[in-house]
Amino acid sequence: MTSAMVEHKHGEGFSLEDLTPEEQQLLSSIREKKRQLLEEIQELKKEIDDVTTELEGIDMVEEYKPDPKTKQISIGKKKFNMDPKKGIEYLIEHSLLQDTADDVARFLFQGEGLNKTAIGDYLGERNEFNVEVLKAFVNLHEFSDMILVQALRQFLWSFRLPGEAQKIDRMMECFAERYCDMNQGVFTSTDTCYVLSFAIIMLNTSLHNPSVKDKPTAERFIQMNRGINDGGDLPEDLLISLYDNIKKEPFKIPEDDGNDLMHTFFNPVKEGWLWKQGGRYKNWKRRWFILNDNCLYYFQYTTDKEPKGIIPLENIQVREVPQDKANKPNCFELYSGGNDIIKACKVDGDGKVVEGRHTVYRMSASNTEEKEEWIRCIKMSINDNPFYDMLAARRKNATGTVSSRK
Repeated sequence: MTSAMVEHKHGEGFSLEDLTPEEQQLLSSIREKKRQLLEEIQELKKEIDDVTTELEGIDMVEEYKPDPKTKQISIGKKKFNMDPKKGIEYLIEHSLLQDTADDVARFLFQGEGLNKTAIGDYLGERNEFNVEVLKAFVNLHEFSDMILVQALRQFLWSFRLPGEAQKIDRMMECFAERYCDMNQGVFTSTDTCYVLSFAIIMLNTSLHNPSVKDKPTAERFIQMNRGINDGGDLPEDLLISLYDNIKKEPFKIPEDDGNDLMHTFFNPVKEGWLWKQGGRYKNWKRRWFILNDNCLYYFQYTTDKEPKGIIPLENIQVREVPQDKANKPNCFELYSGGNDIIKACKVDGDGKVVEGRHTVYRMSASNTEEKEEWIRCIKMSINDNPFYDMLAARRKNATGTVSSRK
């Protein structure tokens, strides 16, 4: 290009039409590269932000890393939710609970992270220590100046009633004694309180269970409770107020998931920190993994209630990855046959659940022993397609039939 041409192209009348086709193509290519570079810069900025957040998170986890006692309490609660007796034994053995009915009762009454069905099962046991715990547990409730239905609401929210009649009988008897002690003169005896309490529970079921078509009226409720006050009748205005209270608002039945924790994570096959490689940019991020119920869950922090991703262990395999291929020690990976995408999901940057697009999930453990333990546990948890199991069983039966005919 001559100097005159350059001057012309940079003059006031310059336009793309002044360029040759080759120069226009070169300019277009430069613009495309510029666009790609800007996109990559934005992606790098995002990656830097993610890494910065990750590092801050690691510092935070290290700074607030729970001491051994806190970890043991967490283990004890998980054990309790799976087997109440073993959980209490574990906590007592590790000096986290005193071997007294009062201390165990306070632990159950506070209830943080405990499954309320498990609390009910433990309180309902017949042996002497459990009965003492039940009494201490009921005595921690404050029923003063409460009408009976309010006291019942508080009591029945602190645990979930077991299904066995004898357990329910012991629990309601303790409740009636506690209520009468704190509200002298309301009933002539604890038996009256006991019978009326059951009548209220039955009324709640009859009024709010959709399968019960014949709903009791206030008059029928009064009739049902004739003579229960040591041979006499309770005041009608008391019974009507109880009826109206239950009709307006049913009992809230506690859920079975202590402190809203997913039951899946109460007793994992294995859990721990792993480095997980990203799919597109191949960067490594530290994640907390939990293996249970034939699934691998991963979280950004151990305190997260919801996983960042879920990898069902169906029709996939696991294998070690040599360090020269992974550029990181102690690696292993989950993979599917051929180029099949692993059926998994994750939460994207906007908080939406999206399908994963991985054909391989690659992780790195802290040491060789951890890597081998993860591989062993994952292999035991991998769930093959049931179709193949049925096919194998059918084939086995067919083979056995042929052999018998011979």
